Amino acid sequence: MRRFLLLAFAAVTLAVLSLVALRLTRSASNDRAWTESQRIAPRVTASDERVDIRNLRDFTWRSETDFDIRYEDRTYDLSELDSAWYVVSRFGSVPGLAHAFLSFGFGDEYVAVSVEARKEATESYSPIRGLLGQYELIYVIGTERDLIGLRTNVWREAVTLYPIRAGRETLQRTFLDIVGRAEKLAVEPELYDTLLNSCSSNIVRHVNTISPGQIRADLRTVLPGYSDRVAHELGMIDSDLPLERLRETFRIDAVAQRSPLDERFSRAIRQHLPGR
Repeated sequence: MRRFLLLAFAAVTLAVLSLVALRLTRSASNDRAWTESQRIAPRVTASDERVDIRNLRDFTWRSETDFDIRYEDRTYDLSELDSAWYVVSRFGSVPGLAHAFLSFGFGDEYVAVSVEARKEATESYSPIRGLLGQYELIYVIGTERDLIGLRTNVWREAVTLYPIRAGRETLQRTFLDIVGRAEKLAVEPELYDTLLNSCSSNIVRHVNTISPGQIRADLRTVLPGYSDRVAHELGMIDSDLPLERLRETFRIDAVAQRSPLDERFSRAIRQHLPGR
């Protein structure tokens, strides 16, 4: 028994040391052969009144391998920022597995920001590889018909679109904080980390930057599929519905799949939502 325990301890120690060594072999870089949808990083110039975004992604997706590449340069007047939306896109059979990101409304125009593991052309996403520091981090800034439409109409994921309860000043400060980090990553790359530097952990960081301590450390914020429960408990979602009813009411993938991925997409996915 003692010999077995020593062997088990040695195996675990070797595994941990191997993982640490693997992480240390990769340093963050913006210069790799990236997958096409993450090849060009956004660049941002911001002031207290306006935000200029270069390389805003606006792909037209027909399938995961068949798409039109388009990037645009757009300017946004912060005085017109009037809404924010929390997107949770669930995939697979494990309840906690999901991708979460934010979208900001400037009247009828929406800017989605998705924090992602930046993959090379030959790579696919794996949470384990994310733990091992094998990806970089990227903030993809794009249109909803691209970032949401890819998940609803191509990947056929279960997507909910929640309105956020926040005042205009909070929206503006949060948006500036997020696009500022996107610009910083274009100059100072970082490694993605499934637990500590992921889609959900960065959203928590941005929220707590604007409202310190609002979201406490919680396993549910590490697993994005549960993050809407936390947001609901904290009153951050602009609805008084109970959670399960909330998830049903604000689910949009069926509606999205009946909608063309064009300039009418954002309006179409909101037509059935309460108060819209």
